[in-house]
Amino acid sequence: MTTLAEASGISAIRQSLAARRRRVTILLLAALLAAIAASLYLGDYPVAPDAIVRSLLSPLTGEINRGVDFIVLNVRLPRTTLAILTGVAFGLSGAIFQTLLRNPLASPDIIGISHGASAAAVICMLVFGITGLGVSMGALAGAMLTAFAIYALAWRGGVTPYRVVLVGIAIAAIMGAVISYLFTRARLQEAQEALAWLVGSLNAANLNDILPLAGALVVLVPATVYLVRSLDVLQLGDDAAIALGNRVEPTKLALIVVAVAHAAFATAAAGPVAFVAFVAGPIARALLAGAGGGFLQSALVGAIVMLGSDMVAQHALPATQLPVGVVTGIFGAGFLLWFLASANRQGRGG
Repeated sequence: MTTLAEASGISAIRQSLAARRRRVTILLLAALLAAIAASLYLGDYPVAPDAIVRSLLSPLTGEINRGVDFIVLNVRLPRTTLAILTGVAFGLSGAIFQTLLRNPLASPDIIGISHGASAAAVICMLVFGITGLGVSMGALAGAMLTAFAIYALAWRGGVTPYRVVLVGIAIAAIMGAVISYLFTRARLQEAQEALAWLVGSLNAANLNDILPLAGALVVLVPATVYLVRSLDVLQLGDDAAIALGNRVEPTKLALIVVAVAHAAFATAAAGPVAFVAFVAGPIARALLAGAGGGFLQSALVGAIVMLGSDMVAQHALPATQLPVGVVTGIFGAGFLLWFLASANRQGRGG
C-alpha cells in the first residue's frame, strides 16, 4: 500500500511538473506577444505603439487614420495573423506525428505529406494553369490523398511507426521526382511562380488565406484536444492499449487525419514552409524537460518560429524580402544537425 509519505511525495512531484508547465506556457505566450508587437511595429514605415493600438481599436472607436490603418490593418495584421495560424497548425501537426509515431524526426515535411501537397499544387499550376484559391485547394487534396496512400501502403494488419516513416520517405522521394519532372517541362515564368509557392511565403497574406485556415482550426483544435488524450495509452504499445479498452487502429487513423488536416490547411494557406512542424515539438519538449503535455506548447513554439522567421525574412536584408520558407529552412536545417549531434553524444543516435 502507498504510505502517506509516498503519496505526499507523488503529489509534490505532480505540483512541481504542473508549475513548470505553467511557467513554460506563460514564457511562450509572453514571447509570442512580444513577437506580435514587433511585427506590427517594424517595417519601412515604423508606426508608434500608441498609433498601432488606436488603429487596432479603430473598428470599435471609429477613429480613422487612413495611412496608419492601411499599414497596420491591411498589410501587417493579416501577415501576422497568417503567420500565427500557420505556425499553430504546423506545430500541432508535427507534435501529433512525432508522438504517435514515437519518432522525433517524424513530421509532415519529412514523411511525405508536404511533398504530396507540393506536387498537387505544382500540377495545378503547371499542367492545368490554375492559380489562386484553386492551387490551395489542390494542395489540400494532395496532402490528404498522400496521407491515405501512406497509411494504406503501411498497413499490414495494423500500422507501425517505422513502416509509416519508411513509406512516407519513399512517397516523398516519388513526389519530389514528379515535381522535378514538371519543372523540366514548364516555361520559365510558370516555373518561377511555382518555385515561389514551393518555398513558402506570407508576402501576399489576405483574408482569403486566413479565413479557411481559421475556420479549419476552430474544428481541428478541439478535435486535437479530444484525441491526444489517447496518445498516453498508445505509447504503452498496441497490445497494452487494446487490453485497456482502447480502439487502437481507429484512434490512430483519427489522429493521422487530424494531423494531416492541420498540415494541409497550413500548406494551402502559406505553401509548404519547411521545418516548422519538425522543430516545434522538440523545442517544446526541451523547455518542458519531462513535465508532460507539450501540445499547447508546441503550438505556441510553432507560432513563434513562424512569426520570428517572417520578421527575419522581411528585415534581414535591406530592400529585399525573402520568402519565410528560406529562413525556416536555414533554421530547421541547423536545428536538425544540432539535434542529431546531440543525440549521438548522448548515445541515442546511430
